[in-house]
Amino acid sequence: MSRWRPPAEKSTALITRAGHDRLKAELDDLWRVRRPEVVKALAAAAAEGDRSENAEYTYRKKQLGEIDRRVRYLSKRVPALRVVEEAPADPAAVFFGATVEVENLDSGEVSRYRIVGPDETDARAGWISIDSPLARAMLKKRVDDEFQAQLPGGPQEFVIVDVEYASD
Repeated sequence: MSRWRPPAEKSTALITRAGHDRLKAELDDLWRVRRPEVVKALAAAAAEGDRSENAEYTYRKKQLGEIDRRVRYLSKRVPALRVVEEAPADPAAVFFGATVEVENLDSGEVSRYRIVGPDETDARAGWISIDSPLARAMLKKRVDDEFQAQLPGGPQEFVIVDVEYASD
């Protein structure tokens, strides 16, 4: 049996200014601060002698690999992103960057979401990716528009209660 997997879906290359700044700061911190610290600790662990039973050496090698993997990803991803700073021409409709209040018609529960890029999603803050099924379903909708979203728990009916755009 082979290990072949289908390629992952391409994620949307949109991001807010604040999200872009966070990713650039993370890349800078990893490259200029954390990686040199880990390299120094790795060299010290390697100088201790037998590497085959040196837990510190093994840990630092793994840590360096994780940092290098993230740096490689961010080095390719950050230049490919397109920063969206302006509100859309039609601020009454749902587009990227919108903060949307929706009511679930089945349960009556009202939720508030901000549509952001896939690199800056945060479930606790209510930031959902533009690639998510819920965000895709509500794109171009307006206040009082009803829509159906195919969620993991099954199809759900929603109505748009409010749409607003705020700067970061």
